[in-house]
Amino acid sequence: EAAHASKPRQSRQNGKSRASTLRIIPLGGIEEVGKNITAYEYKQDIIIVDCGLEFPDDELFGVDIVIPDFSYLISNRSRVRGIFITHGHEDHIGGLPYLLRELEVPIYGTKLTLGLIKAKLKESAIVNPDMVVIEPGQTISLGDFTVEPIHVNHSIPDAVGYAISCPVGTVVYTGDFKIDYTPITDKIIDLNRFAALGREGVLALLVDSTNAERPGYTPTERRVSLAINNLIHGAGKRRIIIASFASNIQRIQQIIDLASSVGRKVALSGRSMINYTEIAAELGYLKFDKDLLVDISEISRYRDDELLIITTGSQGEPMSALYRMAFGEHNQITLGSGDLVVLSSSAIPGNEKFITKIINELFKRGAEVITYNNYDVHVSGHACREELKLMHTLTNPEFFIPVHGEYKHLIAHVDIARSLGMEDNRIIIPEVGGVVELSKRSMKHGGTVEAGGIMIDGNGVGNIGGVVLRDRKKLSEDGVIIVSACVDASGGEIVTQPEIVTRGFVYERESEDMLSDLSEAVCNSLGRSFARGVD
Repeated sequence: EAAHASKPRQSRQNGKSRASTLRIIPLGGIEEVGKNITAYEYKQDIIIVDCGLEFPDDELFGVDIVIPDFSYLISNRSRVRGIFITHGHEDHIGGLPYLLRELEVPIYGTKLTLGLIKAKLKESAIVNPDMVVIEPGQTISLGDFTVEPIHVNHSIPDAVGYAISCPVGTVVYTGDFKIDYTPITDKIIDLNRFAALGREGVLALLVDSTNAERPGYTPTERRVSLAINNLIHGAGKRRIIIASFASNIQRIQQIIDLASSVGRKVALSGRSMINYTEIAAELGYLKFDKDLLVDISEISRYRDDELLIITTGSQGEPMSALYRMAFGEHNQITLGSGDLVVLSSSAIPGNEKFITKIINELFKRGAEVITYNNYDVHVSGHACREELKLMHTLTNPEFFIPVHGEYKHLIAHVDIARSLGMEDNRIIIPEVGGVVELSKRSMKHGGTVEAGGIMIDGNGVGNIGGVVLRDRKKLSEDGVIIVSACVDASGGEIVTQPEIVTRGFVYERESEDMLSDLSEAVCNSLGRSFARGVD
């Protein structure tokens, strides 16, 4: 199998242990950033938490996205009781359209999360999905499972973790989280509930490990507000373009409020930015005067100092709105020396090259570029080491399973647990497809199930394998030659000289003699074929 997509694992199951233990089965989100999905299984009941996707790296030529391998869930479809979603980011909801083609089960999530999912499923022609709005503090019973959502802070509102209980005990899964005592449009994380669960007894803790290497605490979102406010007030007569994640509703609210305070109109650029903003406003998570927003097609009516543009493309994604601006391909926006461009995000691992490329192009067009490297225009949505220590201390789990992140992040998180007195025999670093079996007094590896990554190329699901990727890689390194010729099939005569096009092979203007010889060889070959009666 190709790099980045895990090799499928063959199922090895023990029926006796299944009946008496809680089985936790990560089908993604381990040793990777994205593709988060975990199955929880007790006796004849299975619940799923999250169902995300992952964007391809440079080695996956032509691949659009990577989704989890759902084989285990499909083969046990009659036992799946429901899907619980922590929040509305693509790495947690992006795989749902593909899973729901195979399973008809209810989806549980908070109001904003389900609003974003509904729009995504509509694009995938999945109509009338069974969606259940949940709120922190309530409990949902499915078979032998009882699930309680717990409010957490993240870079999108309405994020939750879950307390998942069955006869074996209670597992706390934080989802993506940070501890922000002064959030912009959200409530403070419910630390009281995590502490109460700790007093009641937590069998196992599964925690976001993304920032486990970073010391201290993750700064509050209000720190970004102060920085962007200073930039807006210091922009003078210049036009302002701010790139951010479309899903960072709190950031968008801050930017809109600050633009309004200085009398600037706001225009949105990028389909996802427009869609997320419309959904969040409709559900009450974004609040602004509708007259403040102007359509991107109308920005020519305003002076530069009357306008602020919020756009997608902060990760340098090809064909995103900011990418098209940087390369002079945007229909409504032409960048120049009068523009201030702010990248209000950090680089997702693997995207550094794309971001650097887009920044270089922005500078070439004369724009001033501000990034998180030289200004406080972004804070993470994930907990740093001191916040992780607090979560461990409050919940006081019997066992610990680090999740979400590359292997180095998982190891760093294990070091945190050890520093708090957790013994190694109470810690398991899971793997994709690896079963973790929990009883009331023990935790152990319980075999494997089929799992890995399924590559999506256009409308093709799982059609791209290692051989195709190797061929694409070879084409990218060696180039391709295309030969076309018009032939009279009845007479076997070549009507026109063959046309030869090369891409990534030779520079045609400097290789005319070689291409002429190649054209002659094509004519000779065609002549011999027709002489033998080949059509």
